Amino acid sequence: MVQLAKLSAQSPMPIILSERERARLTDEILEERLDQLLPQLMRQEGFDMWVLISREYAEDPVMKTMLPAEWLSARRRTIMVFHDPGKGRPLEKVAIARYDVGKLLKGAWNVDVYPDQWEALMQHIESKQPKKIGLNFSRDFALADGLTHAEYEAFMQYLPKKYHQRVASAHRLAVAWLETRTPRELEIYPQICHLSHTILQEGLSEKAIHPGITTTDDVVWWLRQRVTDLGLETWFQPSVSIQRADSTNNEFLRSFSLRPRQEVILPGDLLHVDFGITYLRLNTDQQQHFYVLKPGETAVPAGLQAALRNGNRLQDILTAQFSEGKTGNQVLLAALEQAKKEGIVASVYTHPIGLHGHAAGPTIGLWDKQQGVPGQGDYPLFPNTAYSIELFAATPVKEWGDKPVRIMLEEDGVFQNGSFWFLDGRMTEILTIPRK
Repeated sequence: MVQLAKLSAQSPMPIILSERERARLTDEILEERLDQLLPQLMRQEGFDMWVLISREYAEDPVMKTMLPAEWLSARRRTIMVFHDPGKGRPLEKVAIARYDVGKLLKGAWNVDVYPDQWEALMQHIESKQPKKIGLNFSRDFALADGLTHAEYEAFMQYLPKKYHQRVASAHRLAVAWLETRTPRELEIYPQICHLSHTILQEGLSEKAIHPGITTTDDVVWWLRQRVTDLGLETWFQPSVSIQRADSTNNEFLRSFSLRPRQEVILPGDLLHVDFGITYLRLNTDQQQHFYVLKPGETAVPAGLQAALRNGNRLQDILTAQFSEGKTGNQVLLAALEQAKKEGIVASVYTHPIGLHGHAAGPTIGLWDKQQGVPGQGDYPLFPNTAYSIELFAATPVKEWGDKPVRIMLEEDGVFQNGSFWFLDGRMTEILTIPRK
């Protein structure tokens, strides 16, 4: 067993597990999720059978999270069947395949008896007599809509008519599987976030930035290269942007899609970075701010630090609204109402995170939808779920002639036992370049 205590190191960069150790740990966590978490979720959502079907390179996103570490894709057509026999008995996990799917799902296709894979699947279903069969199709959640049209048609064509009325969308079960973190995952997630913070803060420092020479795009690619050199992955292209005291600069009014790709970084700039990694199948998503000192300066202007405090206050306002059973839209509107009462110009666009970056679960605003998000925003909050608390607060900065500065923050945390906590803390002070 991998000793996760090894991840804590004396050096600034935490120790990163080898590929072999990662694979071993990934499979241990997956086995725990399938044996302990999945039966609870199937009973919670009322399914006694869940069928996942994918062809190679067109994997259902849910199936992708259930493949063992040595399986990088489905093979030919991969069919997983989970059956709950009830009465507290263990979940039955089989693959309608000629071979086992790792050590977790036993192959249950005797080609000598059933040469056709679909017929083998139907024989298995008949043998279990399920009351409710879940398939992955969904209008609102793309990650729960992984069953392709052709595979659905084939399944229904072969399925005996008496079972047709027992088939239902398993979108809530799929979302629950993707969004729920186990105790083991919550043990390792803080260190993953710490690793991501360490890389981010390296890139936004004098190690990578020479004011007057380095561009924002240089920093973006420094971060990408650093991630690759460490044997890690990033799930999106990082971004680095600038806000300046120049009153003629309209960066505050830009939409997210109109940020310039390349600007030379200068003394007096307020830098913003958006960055995330994938490690041990879990993702991070973080946004922080850094200030480039002018010659003779030793600290960040007080007005910018005050703007950050407004951003921190907005984080607190939002996470205070988290409550089991509340929908994402209810959390969003309550938080924006409180922010307005406190005089904070705010925008909230928070999302779940975990096995995907923009993960399944309740959407809490989008940057262009501040009145609520139909469908995804109507989904309720459940415990043991992780979120990227993503938002901005706009504050006039006195030292910049009362120019509005948008403090865009994003930090990962967990909703658990009725409260929210950040996995690796949050930025409460704008750091300088160079560090002081």
